[in-house]
Order: sequence, then structure tokens, then C-alpha cells
Amino acid sequence: MHTPFGHLSYCTNIHPGESWQEHFAEIKKSVPVIKNKISPNLPFGIGLRLSNAACMALSQGLYLQEFKNWLQNNNCYVFTINGFPFGDFHQDPVKDQVYSPDWTMPERVEYTVKLFDILKEIIPDGMEGSISTAPLSYRHWFRNKKETIRAYEKCTLNILEVVGHLIKIYEDTGKVLHLNIEPEPDGLIEDSSEFIDWYNKYYIPLGIDFLEKRSGITGDKTEPLRRHLQLCFDVCHSAIAYENADIVFKELKKNNILIGKVQISSALQINLVNNRDEKIKNLSTYNEPLYLHQVIAIDDQNKLHKFPDLSHALIQLNDKKFIECRVHFHVPVFSENYDLLSSTQDNISQTLLNHCKQKVSDHWEVETYTWNILAPDFQLPINESITRELEWVLDKMKSTATNYE
Repeated sequence: MHTPFGHLSYCTNIHPGESWQEHFAEIKKSVPVIKNKISPNLPFGIGLRLSNAACMALSQGLYLQEFKNWLQNNNCYVFTINGFPFGDFHQDPVKDQVYSPDWTMPERVEYTVKLFDILKEIIPDGMEGSISTAPLSYRHWFRNKKETIRAYEKCTLNILEVVGHLIKIYEDTGKVLHLNIEPEPDGLIEDSSEFIDWYNKYYIPLGIDFLEKRSGITGDKTEPLRRHLQLCFDVCHSAIAYENADIVFKELKKNNILIGKVQISSALQINLVNNRDEKIKNLSTYNEPLYLHQVIAIDDQNKLHKFPDLSHALIQLNDKKFIECRVHFHVPVFSENYDLLSSTQDNISQTLLNHCKQKVSDHWEVETYTWNILAPDFQLPINESITRELEWVLDKMKSTATNYE
């Protein structure tokens, strides 16, 4: 739905179904119920998640018109797509395979191009469209600096193939579509600072060379590069990296980088100064086998320590030098506390406040996908849970804007 902050929805990666037919059945079952609670009379935006299998079905034209008709009949629209997970996201253990295929591989390019071709067909006229994607690759897949540099270059060149496709769509239709890189701990781009470094060191220089080889591209070649490649700011990921939202948004503006989408999300946060043993025991209940739960801890010297998964961190957090840690475990945004643990909910408030100071983005997407592995206390019917999150965000947007004035 459209709010004073921009378009707001939730990501359908919360719903199972890897095939289009399965996923569409879940959408038809949930979205109208949620819309009736949140936006009964106005158009309701959808943050779509399509697996490669679902993308293939839609891109071949099988079901696309049916989906467009359904959107129109239900007063819904799609403004953004989550193009990060390529394959299964709910049944088998995902862990680091969520990055595969990464941006070094042609399969990632082909998948993303198909996603944009679908978005081009379904997005309302006059509206920008965004697709979020993986932070190039998974850092621990590369053995040394030489391999890492080679990966940066190859990923960038593949991303530019997609950007070239988006430029062509813009030239042909006037539609502005942008790819949004989503930094994540242990990604090849871990945080906003690394995104800015990559953007200036690899993306812009290689992009200018790429566009110089294309006929018909004249004038400032950085303008289309900036228009069609932006940042996806995931609040949970930023909080885990101990980023300061004020500094992040100022640096992005200074480097003339746009934020194509904000993913509204919370991470687990644990103060280890008191009741350490009980809290670690509580934290261990979140150590599950499906998703990757990177951990960043801070010690009494204000130094950060990174662990590739929660199972690795639990072995070492008994060390009294650690005073706090944050875990890549997306928890409901409406709750600040989880038994003895807390969340990074305040980072959402800081992001919204920054939007009041200077417009951050026009696309806002709630992304909590862990309902099926949360504690029983949070195992409410999924539509109720999604509605509760959206209501909390809308209330927080309203109160933030009012207090800022």
C-alpha cells in the first residue's frame, strides 16, 4: 500500500511453495485476508518472492496473464521482488546455499533477467520497480585475496549484463527498474561500507567501460548506472554489523548512491553482562538447521568478532570478554523482547527517523520469514502474524512522523 513513507508491503518468502502454482495458491489464500485488515479500500502492494522454478513458469507466459488478472480483480499490485533465494527456501537446509548460484554464475544472471521481464509486465505504469539480490557471493567460498578480487570482477561484469538489460527496458518503455544489492554478514559485500567501496572501485569504473562499448549511450554514463543499480538496506543485517544508521545514510548520499528498497526486519540481540549462562541457554534454542544465522559479538574492548553460524558462536560466547552479540535471526518486528533476549527493533525506529530527515527510499518491505521455526508463543496463524507486523510498522511510521514534526 502507499504510505507517506512510500510503498509498504511484506515479502511473500514467508509463504511456502517453490513452484508458481503452489506459491500462487498461498498468495491467494493469504493476501486478500491481510489486505482486508490493512488496506480494505486502497490498492495493496505485494513484495513478491519467486523461486527460479516459479520464475521459469511465469516467464514462459504460462500463468502470467492469470496473475495480472488476479492482481487487478483484488486491487493489488507488485512493486518489488525478492530475487535473493534462487531455489528451495523452506523445506531442506538452506544455510550458505542461499547464495547459490552466486553472481559469478550465468544462472544468477538468467534468473534475474527473467525476474525483471516479469516485473516489467506486472508493475503499474508510472511506478518504479525493484528487485533485491545477493551480496555477490558468500565470502568463505574464496580461499585467498586473489580469488576474492577475481570474484568481485566477475560478479560485477555479470551484474552489468543485467543493468544493460534494464537500460534497454528503460529506453523501450520508460519504466525505471533497479537491481538492489543486499549486504549481509559473510556475504562478499557484508555491510554498507563495503557496498560503497565495491560501488566506487568496481561497479562504476567497469560500468563506464561497459557502457562505452554499447552504441547509443551518450552523455554522463554514471547516471544510468546509478539509476539501475541501488542498495537494498536490510535493517536486520545493518544492525548485526553494528552500523550507525545516521552515518550510513549520510555516506550513501555523499557517494550519490540510492536506496532502492528498505527491508524492515529485526535481529536477535543478547546482552551478556548479566545472566550469561541463562541467556546462552536461551539463545541455544534458536540454533536450528534450516537457515544461516551469522553472529557478530562485541567485546569489552569494543572489538567485533564474527562467527559464520550460531552453532560456532555458542561454543565461545561463554568467554567473559564478550559483552553483547547480535544474531542473524529475523524475529517479529513488533516485539522488543524474547524471554531473556532482546531485539534490534530500535534500529527500525532510527531508519524511519532518518527517512523523516531526508527521504531514504520509496520501497519498504517487512521481511520476517522465520515464523515456522520461532518459539510456540509466536506460532499464531500466519495471516494474523503478518497483519500484526504491518500494523506495527504503520503505527511506528505515523508516530515517528508526528514526533519529528
